[in-house]
Amino acid sequence: MALSDSELLGDFHFNTDGYVVPSGLFTFVIVAIIHSAYLSLGSNQGNSFQILTQAVADIGENCGEVNAVSKMFRTAAWGIEEQPDFLNMVVGISTLQDPLSLLKAIQEIEHQHQRIRTTKWGQRTLDIDILYYDNLVLSMPELVIPHPYLHERGFVLVPLAKIAPDLVHPILKLTTQQLLEKCEDRLDVVEI
Repeated sequence: MALSDSELLGDFHFNTDGYVVPSGLFTFVIVAIIHSAYLSLGSNQGNSFQILTQAVADIGENCGEVNAVSKMFRTAAWGIEEQPDFLNMVVGISTLQDPLSLLKAIQEIEHQHQRIRTTKWGQRTLDIDILYYDNLVLSMPELVIPHPYLHERGFVLVPLAKIAPDLVHPILKLTTQQLLEKCEDRLDVVEI
């Protein structure tokens, strides 16, 4: 016997197989996928210590839960060396955001800290880079993951090794500690 629409609207609904079941049996489950990401932060304009401290709080509010925070390190500028020293650090986060949404969120944080993009590797109030996002390998015009220079930069590897020494680079298949040992960047990275 077929049920009328009015009978189905009351206490019964069709399940995925087309059978009629009591409506109280329906349970909806929402699954949120939590991703792990590591971000590098740097500053060499303004009160860099205060800017980086606030940036970590901003990341927690806008990007995801901050799980690990390295200490800050003073380093000479990399790329363009004729500029003030940087303060650098690395944070590990858990996030629900996809990589491009995370990029947009960190760019907004940079903007809030008056980041002006004029010269590549030039002076800046705040620079935030996505180093890793899960084990993802991604190459897009606006975003490359893992960060293409992370294995060449002592100012990234030293703080990253403090919070994730056994993290494996998904392309190079080396841990952070192994990358640091092979890194040819000889600029001083001094904990402050």
